Amino acid sequence: MAVPGENTKFYETPNHPYQGERIAEESDFLSRYGLKNKEEFWRAQSELRSYRREARRLLGQTETATGEDFLARLKRYGVLSEEESLDDVLSLDVTDVLERRLQTVVYRKGLANTVGQARQFVAHGHVTIDGRRVTEPSYTVEVAEEDDVAIDETSELADELHPARAGEQET
Repeated sequence: MAVPGENTKFYETPNHPYQGERIAEESDFLSRYGLKNKEEFWRAQSELRSYRREARRLLGQTETATGEDFLARLKRYGVLSEEESLDDVLSLDVTDVLERRLQTVVYRKGLANTVGQARQFVAHGHVTIDGRRVTEPSYTVEVAEEDDVAIDETSELADELHPARAGEQET
């Protein structure tokens, strides 16, 4: 049970719940990124919204606040590239946030055949980052950690001939 007065919901739902075009767009993102439900998509949108809000706040300050910590965090997570600036935060898309999820990184690295399978591998504890087992598909992977994402060597999936990994050799 939540503590009274404490916000337990970290996303905003759409203002108009029954818009066919928005529903179709959300369903496309759900299937493309292997999301479990629309709540995960709304969380990514809310995260992007907070990035934009912070960028607008920093850009609107008359002081010499540069937001170096904020930019360093976005660059560490790979949402921004090294040469991009604070102005580029306003042009980010929700796909920039979704591409940094662990399940998407596992799929893009070729450790799973589909994003759904990547989600299952992560949730079942078959994926490690730098030797540390991570079981949250929504974990945001830093750029420095991306090369350390691998199948756990104690997992039965570590064998390249495992039936669940059979389609990897074809790609």
